[in-house]
Amino acid sequence: MTDKQNKTVAIINSQAPFSSPAGKDALDTALIFGSYEQNIALFFMGDGVYQLTDRQNPELISQKNYLKTFSAFEFYDIEQVYVCAQSLKDRGLIGQFHIENTTVLEPAQFAQTLAGFQVIFRF
Repeated sequence: MTDKQNKTVAIINSQAPFSSPAGKDALDTALIFGSYEQNIALFFMGDGVYQLTDRQNPELISQKNYLKTFSAFEFYDIEQVYVCAQSLKDRGLIGQFHIENTTVLEPAQFAQTLAGFQVIFRF
């Protein structure tokens, strides 16, 4: 028998929540990989950083609030969550998120960390 090693998987969230299904698709993908105990990390950049902000009310635009599901990360062993500091700064956001254990990285370190993953999905 050969010893198969799981690939490391990065999921990039680059779109604002509720403007398209991309954010929910990224979340669903993360939970699927997490349920199979894959080494997975989420990266938030560009408008994707808006997915991390508190006090959103998607019901006002007739959308379901998939952002609440981020709290399930601990049950799926999803512990690596990275945010681009420049994306936060460009949008006037501060580093208070509804996801625990979020690491804010400067652009160079963000790119370097992302480059360490074998498989990358971008949403």
